Amino acid sequence: MASLPDPLLRLVEELQRLPGIGPKSAQRLAFHILRTPREQADRLVEAVRDVKERVTYCSTCNNITDVDPCVFCTADSRDRHVICVVEEPQNVAAIEKTRQFNGQYHVLMGALSPLQGVGPDDLKIRGLVERLSNGVEEIILATNPTVDGETTAHYLAKLLKPLGVKVTRIATGVPVGSDLEYTDEMTMFKAMEGRREV
Repeated sequence: MASLPDPLLRLVEELQRLPGIGPKSAQRLAFHILRTPREQADRLVEAVRDVKERVTYCSTCNNITDVDPCVFCTADSRDRHVICVVEEPQNVAAIEKTRQFNGQYHVLMGALSPLQGVGPDDLKIRGLVERLSNGVEEIILATNPTVDGETTAHYLAKLLKPLGVKVTRIATGVPVGSDLEYTDEMTMFKAMEGRREV
């Protein structure tokens, strides 16, 4: 690979930094970009730049958005008495695919993970507690069904229940050890439908 021109080598190195892209995939992608018409490459560059310049996090729920607050937090049609708590922004999309949940969201931006040094102060928990004063009646814990997700759900249940809010957990229709991002609509629907109080 050392025989590649410097700009191509640099592109391969940058592509390799993306999650799930190893050296061979990065090289394949770099050569694909090299072969594509200039206009197509420019559109890719523009799309990346737009994401970095225009997409941010909602100041209320931490979901990704290009308007602040986001559409979930400002829509009058959404039930403000129910908040679904998820780990990452992509989890919101998985729940929205079911078209069954009409409440609001709160994105923690991760999960508790003592082994990786992620504690409660590293997550967006304080903002969730502050939102309870706005008439919230139920918190649905929709963290991933992993060890870290279960730990996070348990921690939040212990924190929130004494504050007088109903705390429920999505049902175990979602396979243990998987991410909500990869869950199909029916499984997610059943998980939301069969949630239980914690």
